[in-house]
Amino acid sequence: MAATDACKTTPATQPTTGADVVVESLARHGVEAIFAYPGGASMPMHQALTRYRDRIRVILPRHEQGGVFAAEGYARASGKPGVVMTTSGPGALNLTTGLADAKMDSIPLIAITGQVPTHVIGTDAFQETPTVEVCRAICKHAYLVQDARDIARVMKEAFHLATTGRQGPVLIDMPKDIQNTVVENPDYDAAMDLPGYRLPSPPSQAKVREVVEALKAAERPVIYCGGGVLASGAADELREFAAKTGIPVAMTVHGLGAMPRDHYLSLGMLGMHGTIYSNTAVANADLLLALGVRFDDRVTGKLSEFAKHGRIVHVDIDASEINKNKFAHVAVNSDLKSFLRELLPIAPAGDYRAWHKQVDEWRAADPMTYDQRDDAIVPQYVIDQFSRLTDGEFYMTTGVGQHQMWAAQWTNFKRPRTWITSGGLGSMGYGLPAAMGAQAAFPDALVVDIDGDGSFVMNVQELATVYCENLPVKMIVLNNQHLGMVMQWEDRFHAGNRAHTYLGPVDHPEAIGQGLGALPEVPYPDFVTLARGFGIPARQIRDKSEVVDALKEMIAHKGPYVLDVLVPYQEHVLPMIPAGGTVRDTIKS
Repeated sequence: MAATDACKTTPATQPTTGADVVVESLARHGVEAIFAYPGGASMPMHQALTRYRDRIRVILPRHEQGGVFAAEGYARASGKPGVVMTTSGPGALNLTTGLADAKMDSIPLIAITGQVPTHVIGTDAFQETPTVEVCRAICKHAYLVQDARDIARVMKEAFHLATTGRQGPVLIDMPKDIQNTVVENPDYDAAMDLPGYRLPSPPSQAKVREVVEALKAAERPVIYCGGGVLASGAADELREFAAKTGIPVAMTVHGLGAMPRDHYLSLGMLGMHGTIYSNTAVANADLLLALGVRFDDRVTGKLSEFAKHGRIVHVDIDASEINKNKFAHVAVNSDLKSFLRELLPIAPAGDYRAWHKQVDEWRAADPMTYDQRDDAIVPQYVIDQFSRLTDGEFYMTTGVGQHQMWAAQWTNFKRPRTWITSGGLGSMGYGLPAAMGAQAAFPDALVVDIDGDGSFVMNVQELATVYCENLPVKMIVLNNQHLGMVMQWEDRFHAGNRAHTYLGPVDHPEAIGQGLGALPEVPYPDFVTLARGFGIPARQIRDKSEVVDALKEMIAHKGPYVLDVLVPYQEHVLPMIPAGGTVRDTIKS
């Protein structure tokens, strides 16, 4: 439901204060869950939330960063804006990583922060920070509300801004005295005051025909699609377009799920840790259809060499992304769903048999594989088996690092919005709270966090949230006792010299990178004991023969569950194109 429609159709509860107007506005915009951590400057809003228990679920995270990452997970899974609330000062500042993350990955988010009373702003009052000034560059827009009569309009504008155009986070900073001010007859459908905000027009027929002509002339086309496909709700149209035209599809890390991984036309993920055949196909394409992407450096590698042999059609809702990194021969500033709907009826079905044959040869020459060793549990095997057991019926979140890339490579995503990860910012600690958000959006779904021991510890306090809020999140910790991705780069580019990437006790041989060795009988930290301390069942496994049984036990458990999987730290994410390289520089082993 659009923000303006919601304002007109939800019945009103007569508010009395600015805090009531905030919460009533949330209800009118269809908010069903909010991740909120209270404090002195936000107490009036929390008191107002208690009067809406039957309409809005308040989930109490154990850290504000956990709350904002959970709001992101909620938004990614549901397609609705996530909402987070904190107090002023340290509470508000703990949102900054999540706000930057949402900005980078175009996630609709409403962040409401308490602020000290207006008459002491600028006096270094207790828990005062200039929240708007701190966050302006990492938000789509930011408000400091100075008149309680503006609250309803500001809330309406915030939801409109967060959910239209290129989606993103909007911050609303609410001084405590404004929250306590009595508001007479608030107008929840006040006219928005956004003179500089313009959404792109529908794609012109001339532009659509220009793309059709490019398709007719192409012999080796590739679709390169990203998070914009999912944000615009265009996954169905993309699949229909690919099937009609016969064009292979390569996906960014945020595009995964746009096409099923096992579809014939799917080339899987491209980029630094993408499939060799997807990167090779893009390098040899004579037409690249870039749909909802931003030509990120982790995709392009050496920019001058990326897709240099063909024409580029770039379709994006954000005009600033077009021609920013790569020149677009055909530039279309449009909502992707609208564009594909216009293109579909007249898109030509190409005869790409020779091109398909070539792509098949590349697939056969460099398939995705991993070492099928029996003396240890390799991480890829765990993810591969989980994917087989669940057959695409899950929501998956991750932290950031090797485990994230293995999950992207080896999970058979079949539906959009089932893959939730921090891409542009690469925020460690994202997986567990994001899974909380996805689980809050879909209480009966299987939600799993694939995590590394380094990332998991960063927001491990949220185990209390999943227990106390009855969120049955499943957590698989691929535990190699190292900061795996940094360690991999040490091995590849720094002669294996360990520079503070070992996470265990300093007196253990792994601390100085000596040999394989055996992990301690009880690795540090002991995640099983830790999880049980939070009231959550847990199991540790270290033999390959235990994997399938442990996964089944975890999946069958009705509540939250931690599965600690001990894996060898020498395992690397492959293939890998070094930063600034090309497909010719791919590291395969």
